[in-house]
Parts: sequence; C-alpha cells; structure tokens
Amino acid sequence: MTIRIPRLTRHTCRWLAGAALLLLAPAAAAQGVSVALTPATRTVAPDSEFVVDVTVTEAGAAFNGFELVVGYDPLALTFLPASPLSLQQGCLMTGACSAACGTTFHVFSAAGDSLEVYDGLLCDQVSLTGPGQVYQLRFRAAATPQVTALSLRPAAFYEAGLLVAPVTTAGCLVGIGMALDAPPPPAPPALAVRAWPNPCRGRVQLAIQAGGAGEVDLRVLDMQGRTVRRLPAGTGARSVEWDGTTDAGARAPAGVYLVRLGAGNAVRQARVTLLW
Repeated sequence: MTIRIPRLTRHTCRWLAGAALLLLAPAAAAQGVSVALTPATRTVAPDSEFVVDVTVTEAGAAFNGFELVVGYDPLALTFLPASPLSLQQGCLMTGACSAACGTTFHVFSAAGDSLEVYDGLLCDQVSLTGPGQVYQLRFRAAATPQVTALSLRPAAFYEAGLLVAPVTTAGCLVGIGMALDAPPPPAPPALAVRAWPNPCRGRVQLAIQAGGAGEVDLRVLDMQGRTVRRLPAGTGARSVEWDGTTDAGARAPAGVYLVRLGAGNAVRQARVTLLW
C-alpha cells in the first residue's frame, strides 16, 4: 500500500531527515489526533497580554511531530514572540509533562496574520498521545473593545515519518473588554472585498460590498500588519483603485499585501500580490 503525505514543506523534510537518524517509533494508532486553541473562549482587558495554548485535547493516536498554522487579526492582536523561541514549545514536546527527552527539531515563522510552527521530537523510541500542551503563543490585545477569533488552520501530525489521520482542529474566541456571553452587535450585511487583477502591476481594483453597513474602513496592510495606505471609505457597493503607493505617496515595494475592509466588529480581508 502506498501512503501519500500531502504538502511536505522544506521544514518538514528537514525534520524527517533528522528523525531518520534515530530508531523509528511504532506505527501510529488509527484514532487520530484532536487539537485545539485553548481556552475556547476568554475575556481579556484592552491592551493586556495573554497566552493561547495549542493543546491535544484527548488521548489519541501516537505522534512525534506536527506542523500547524495559527491565524489571527493583526488589528486586534499583536503577537509577542518568546525569547528564545524555544520557550514557545509546549510541555509535551519539552518533556516537562511527558517522557520526551527535550531535544526537538523546532522551526517557527511569523507572517502578518499567521504563525507557522514545525516541531518534532528527536528522542529515541518516544511518542506522545496527549492530552497536553504542544505549543503556546503570547499576544497583546488591542486597546479597542471587540471580539476576535483565532483559527487553527488544517494541521498535520506525524509518527515516525508517517501521517497520522484524522486530525480535528478547533480555534478560539477572545473578547477584548467585552463579555462573550453579551449579545453581539448586529453584523453588517454582505461585507466582502475582492481584488483584480491579482497579481497586479502597479494598480489594482478593489470591489467593495458593504450592503447597509454605512461608513467602513478600507486600508492596505503589509504582512507585518502595518498600514501602508488608507483608502477612501465611502458606503455601499463600489469599486476603489489602489495605485500601489503608500500614504506618503511613495511607491510600495513589490510583495504580498492585505486589503482590510472593516465595519464595526466585522472584518474581511483579501491578499494582493503587487508586481512592478
């Protein structure tokens, strides 16, 4: 039987090469892995710091490595990296609450709205089954009260180089200065933003759909979450052009940008690749 492993990244391949130097652990069990951002809901004070755990929530299939991506809104949350980055690893991976030896292959990268993690044990004949913490991330909340979500995008877990399946994931909600059990404000109808052509050369048209949302906020962000250009807000459905320049009138560097459309607590984003 041939086992296909989807989307092996260069980081994963490097970890698998290191793991191959050790004796292979037993093959993974069939019940899969359940992983979530925990706690599932919480309320934090504006401009405060808090930690989100990546947790294997129950005992399941054995694994000795994983890769995952956590998505978040950079206008609501600011990621605060640990120093050294190895402190972000969870107690299951470091051996603080497991039989792991504490030696890992760990790669971490941060983009404007997402955090990518690759972590694998380099321990002879050691596998994990959970429950327990595999990673932790620290954020600072925005000063403006709002509700924001963190997503755990499709994750992959490995046992001795083999893909463990199925993997179920769950994100979390954070109320910044707002109780999550309070009735949320009504969401603006049919909020959407679309960019074309994409990739674009210098100029891009943005199709805005805001229904009856009234005045909205439209801006272009770089991949670190910084505002590059504020665009005319207006109301209703319309087309807005971004000419590839910054608020200062300079030409923005070629690269990937986020177009953010906001109305109240609702946000929609589109990625734009700018070419010159």
